[in-house]
Amino acid sequence: MSCEHLICARCSNPVVEGRCPTCRAARSELHRHGPSIPPALVLAGLVALLFIALVLQRVY
Repeated sequence: MSCEHLICARCSNPVVEGRCPTCRAARSELHRHGPSIPPALVLAGLVALLFIALVLQRVY
C-alpha cells in the first residue's frame, strides 16, 4: 500500500506531504520497514565463507 493517493481526514491534504501529525504518523506507519542487510554485506559474507572453505580444504 502506498500513501501517494491517500487523503488525510484531519487536514484534507495528501498524506504524502505530512502536513499534520496525523499525516506524519500514517506516512511513517506505511513506510516502516524492518531492518535489512545491504546486498554488499551479504555478498562479502558469502565471499568470506568461500575463502574459509577453500583454506580449510587445503589445510585438511
